[in-house]
Amino acid sequence: MSPRFVVHEHDASHLHYDFRLEMDGVFRSWAIPKGPSMNPSEKRLAVQVEDHPLEYGDFEGIIPEGRYGAGAVVIWDDGMYDLLEQTGDKISFFLKGKKLHGNFTLVHLKGRGKGNEWLLIKQKDEYAEPDWRLKTSLTPEKRRKLKERIPPCEIS
Repeated sequence: MSPRFVVHEHDASHLHYDFRLEMDGVFRSWAIPKGPSMNPSEKRLAVQVEDHPLEYGDFEGIIPEGRYGAGAVVIWDDGMYDLLEQTGDKISFFLKGKKLHGNFTLVHLKGRGKGNEWLLIKQKDEYAEPDWRLKTSLTPEKRRKLKERIPPCEIS
């Protein structure tokens, strides 16, 4: 069975998108300030953050103030993926999600920041959408339905 990916829309101190790939029994995770894109010309900064347990993949709710990641969290997209290539500086994969489809690559940016900066790049393929625009899932209606919850893990 293919491994899973999930993208959380996360309204913490700033709205961002948490991109997660199931690898080696955890979700490797990157915060993407502008969110992912289906447009190959839009390369997105992806800041690698702590790995998250797989149980976190189904989490939606409002993380209480004072907790790591406090704020509203919803699943923006999820699905399966096929790993195409993985080296120390590059991860290429084929996403099979509801919103994100096709070939993507994460490329590590050496010598920048704390060494945790990557670029998420949509590859040119039949799924590419040059006119693609990111649409939020965290609407006021959805936000009202969320309950305050503590995530299934405590990230330090």
